[in-house]
Amino acid sequence: MTDPKKHSLIEDAQGIVYGASMAGFGLVILTHLGLVTGQTAGLAVLIAYMTGWGFGPVFFAINLPFYVLGYLRMGLGFTVKTFAAVALVSALSLWLPGQISFATLNPWVGAVLFGFLSGSALLALFRHGASLGGIGIVALMLQDRLGWRAGWVQLGFDAMLFALAFAVIEARLVLISFLGALVVNLVIAINHRRDRYVAT
Repeated sequence: MTDPKKHSLIEDAQGIVYGASMAGFGLVILTHLGLVTGQTAGLAVLIAYMTGWGFGPVFFAINLPFYVLGYLRMGLGFTVKTFAAVALVSALSLWLPGQISFATLNPWVGAVLFGFLSGSALLALFRHGASLGGIGIVALMLQDRLGWRAGWVQLGFDAMLFALAFAVIEARLVLISFLGALVVNLVIAINHRRDRYVAT
């Protein structure tokens, strides 16, 4: 009999595919509008803008060192699922732009939609024991070893990232990007409560 408190392999696979797909779609909106976001994805977006390299390969490469940290902090299952999610987002970010076009997309509306899509994507991944890698893992390890609160570490990283963004894209687009990042964080803050979940 299946443990009702555990997700099955099929459920985990569906959750990771859903989360990666929504994250990939959100990134299509973000990069179409020339916006940025926080965390590791935001760093990859900025590097892609500055170099002309594709987001997908940059995002995949940036995450490689974090898998070792993820394994040490969260275990093999988390690391394998996170690798799968990152690889799928990287692949979708290369493929989806050829499948989707926007006749009209208001930047403010696009930022909110990006926030909702990314927030739901991360919730799905968290619920199924995965993430999109990167800075969140480092923040948890610094919290464990140095007592620094993970949320503050991530906030500090994002503050530096957005400061750098002012040198790369228009100030107006950075401000619109703040809205998208705010929506992402609100979706997670309001909805991500481990004590409310039956399954883990």
